[in-house]
Amino acid sequence: MASYGPPGPDGLWKKGARNRVFEKFSQWQKKRHEYAQEWKARTGGKVLGYFCTYVPEEVAHAAGILPVRIMGGHKPEDISGRHIYGMYCPYCRDVLAQGLNGTYHYLDGITIAQSCLHIRQTFSSWALHVPTISYSHYIYHPMKVQSAQAVPYLAGEIVKFKTSLEEWSSQPITEEALRKSIDVYNTYRRLMVKLYETRKADKPPITGAEAMEVVLASQMVDKAEFNTELQRVLGELPQRKIDRSTGIRLMLIGSEDDDIEFLDMTEGLDATVVVDDHCTGSRYFLVEVPPDKDLIMALADRYVNRIVCPSKDWEDRSRADHILK
Repeated sequence: MASYGPPGPDGLWKKGARNRVFEKFSQWQKKRHEYAQEWKARTGGKVLGYFCTYVPEEVAHAAGILPVRIMGGHKPEDISGRHIYGMYCPYCRDVLAQGLNGTYHYLDGITIAQSCLHIRQTFSSWALHVPTISYSHYIYHPMKVQSAQAVPYLAGEIVKFKTSLEEWSSQPITEEALRKSIDVYNTYRRLMVKLYETRKADKPPITGAEAMEVVLASQMVDKAEFNTELQRVLGELPQRKIDRSTGIRLMLIGSEDDDIEFLDMTEGLDATVVVDDHCTGSRYFLVEVPPDKDLIMALADRYVNRIVCPSKDWEDRSRADHILK
């Protein structure tokens, strides 16, 4: 990935120089496994892998558990075909291979929220065949999020998830702990919106590849630690000027996407990805948990009414309007 920093005498960040501004995020993203293992050694806590951004991470965070998004390795593999069909998407096959080959050996448990058939079978195969996993929990998230019953139904599922985590971790999840975790995550979401707002400038102070590295890192590290670093970066960005042409302004649309090299290649052709709509990007953090005395209902409200995944966008289609906005 091309990097930009620190500035020269003219105040410009030169291509290929050490990326001082985003260096921490780059380290977290590239060394995600090392970070999780160090976190376990430092805190004595459990690490919970998750496959889908509809999982209410705040509940796990409130129990002192580190939620980690399970990503692929972008390497050829030949072991997932014994468990799932070869016509399943590359992401599902890749992440299953990552589990089977021991890359995520440090995970104590896994969870998923109701999603597409392919990733559901990946989850089931992982739970059955990865011996290091001591816990798995399936959250039956409603597919028809436009139903009037979706929020109260999901609230019941979140209670089951909470109870399951308390039993597994031997750690009660108090209302105070849950409220603090919601605040940490809402702070994270506000900070990420501020970061994405800077991409609207005529000459954005951040490239699309850098933005992707930041948002990917946020799905792998403790949110409180991430927030501290992002606040520092947001303070430096107004003075940052990149020695490159913005070129053609692009929007990246899709499902899961963590291909930083692809973005870097694209932006090397006189273009800049200035916004995205996918579940490893803006769909992950847009929409906060609303203020509510009933914290479970507030969480259910957020995870039903967040920016919708294409698999749940029915009967009325809302994604086109969101993308146009």
